[in-house]
Amino acid sequence: MGDDLLGHIVAQSNLYAHQHCAAKPDSYLARQQWTPLDVPEFLKFWALTMLMGIIKKPSIRSYWRSSPICSTPIYPQSMSRRRYENILRFMHFSDNSLCPPREHPQFDRLYKIRPLITHFAARFAEAYTPGRNICVDESLMKYKGRLGFKQYIPSKRSRYGVKVYKLCDSESGYTQAFRVYEGKDSSLDPPGCPEHMGTSGKIVWDLLFPLMNKGYHLYVDNFYTSVPLFKLLYCFDTAACGTVRKNRVGFPAQLVRTRLKRGETSALRQEELLAVKYRDKKDVYLLSTIHTERSVEVSVRGRAERIRKPVCIKAYNRHMGGVDLADQLLQPYQIMRKSRAWYKKVAIYLMQIATHNAFLLCKKANPGVTLSFLQFQLQVISGLLYQDAPAPRGDGGQSWGYAFYL
Repeated sequence: MGDDLLGHIVAQSNLYAHQHCAAKPDSYLARQQWTPLDVPEFLKFWALTMLMGIIKKPSIRSYWRSSPICSTPIYPQSMSRRRYENILRFMHFSDNSLCPPREHPQFDRLYKIRPLITHFAARFAEAYTPGRNICVDESLMKYKGRLGFKQYIPSKRSRYGVKVYKLCDSESGYTQAFRVYEGKDSSLDPPGCPEHMGTSGKIVWDLLFPLMNKGYHLYVDNFYTSVPLFKLLYCFDTAACGTVRKNRVGFPAQLVRTRLKRGETSALRQEELLAVKYRDKKDVYLLSTIHTERSVEVSVRGRAERIRKPVCIKAYNRHMGGVDLADQLLQPYQIMRKSRAWYKKVAIYLMQIATHNAFLLCKKANPGVTLSFLQFQLQVISGLLYQDAPAPRGDGGQSWGYAFYL
């Protein structure tokens, strides 16, 4: 997080605290008298919050308990529980008094976190150049409270939550671009995108636009794959590959009708576009502007036999997992405290994505150093907690501070 964003968060948090106390002068929080927050204290607050993703406890209060069995002395040593809870309560990113009303044409469902989204979108894009293979998929940030654009995705681990579309580097899982889903009635009109592309095509165009005309290979699943989208991207020097629904407009019906035995492949080509049907346990349909009809031998997991598989399906399986790779690395460290304030959860989630991206940048800048994501987080936490003093060295690792922190 840059100094400009940190200063903005601190200013908005102080403003929100004063607005609350002025509106409710007789409340307990108003009588406590809010002590203005500053950047060093907010960084310490964020370090303690990050640590909660590593050290799991049932409640915030638990971290300040002095039980000899399960105490975590770093918390009371760093900040009182009441102060931590007050900072969490008043943590804010936008001025509520300036939010356009719902009926206003410029109403923004994500107004409360828009500065965070704008900052991280710009920083993620400028800090890293992804490899040739990239992918678009969605993540689901767990949230079960009341929210108009909450999604239910049974295939995701969390099932209920806020959906975030991501464009990631297939090899590393670096999040290059993202878009928070705002509801099916939200307008999406990315510059230069033809109207006939539909919602899924516009999402891909919006995320991919800065990387067009650079020769990238994009991998997507059947929610995004369509004949018009792939043809359009090909015109902008961007090849694509993805599984496709057999009833998509433009997918050859004769390929769908073809009966295949397990391990067999049928393919049709029209100019740059390749349509493939492959029989595994069930029929798999795929479109590609990257690959040829060639097949290769691959080993079957858990068995000694080898089977032939289209090279496009092998490539898809290899390069489609960038978003899942990032999610899997973040999953053990999720900071999921019960909260009715959805925007605070999304803000924390975006900060964790930034931490993961910073970890990947650190590894890229130090290729000879072995560093796990856990070690990196602990070094960042130490750097934030001990800003004015040397951090205690208990993990035997190099002190990275937070030089790579986004």
